[in-house]
Amino acid sequence: MRSENDELRTKLNNETARVRWHELQRHFAMGAVVTVDASEDLIEVAISMASDDTARIEHLLRDDRIRRTNADEANEWTRVDQELWCVVVAPWVLVQAVGARA
Repeated sequence: MRSENDELRTKLNNETARVRWHELQRHFAMGAVVTVDASEDLIEVAISMASDDTARIEHLLRDDRIRRTNADEANEWTRVDQELWCVVVAPWVLVQAVGARA
């Protein structure tokens, strides 16, 4: 029998997509885009957020491994029309640059 986290992992993995930054600008304008550092697994962060794992999220925030996407990132991503991995954990849109590695 599969655990709830396994089911959630499968669901989020199936909902993850590669998108161009210009497709997310509306969400950025609403303050809903969260950048996930290249050192983190996007799906694992999404699971933590969806599961309300406050301790882990606070740790990631403290270490700047997740943060609301800032204007500098947005400007650079607009300039190059960055491709990003994206997954929604409402109300947040989690993104990680394609090819980014820590």
